[in-house]
Amino acid sequence: MKETILFTLLLCWISVGAANQLISDAPEGAQVYFISPADGDVISSPVTVKFGLKGMGVAPAGTQREHTGHHHLLINLDIESLNMQLPLPATDQVLHFGGGQTEAQIELPTGHHSLQLLLGNHAHVPHDKPVLSEKIHITVE
Repeated sequence: MKETILFTLLLCWISVGAANQLISDAPEGAQVYFISPADGDVISSPVTVKFGLKGMGVAPAGTQREHTGHHHLLINLDIESLNMQLPLPATDQVLHFGGGQTEAQIELPTGHHSLQLLLGNHAHVPHDKPVLSEKIHITVE
């Protein structure tokens, strides 16, 4: 019994340590933003999205350097639905640009869409203070 409790405590300690290894700090004032499109734009698909970043550098996923990250594009998604302590999922609503891309062409169906940028670290985990853009709204015709 004593060994089981000690083993369980050890596993918890290792898990907390591993989770902390995935978390990175962002410098004060770091910003991610859209160069284009602009909020309220009416455009056609494919949509060219250009990402901007201030106060940090862009590095591909897997590259662990202080104050760097890579872009994730959130499409029609509320940020509250994401666990900001874990790697971001790769879905139709969370697009990963782990190669360090700063622009992309995306296909969107006709209609209204919200877009938001979120910077992830080497392991696709948002920074301790998330570097998150304002949400913009576009219409695809």
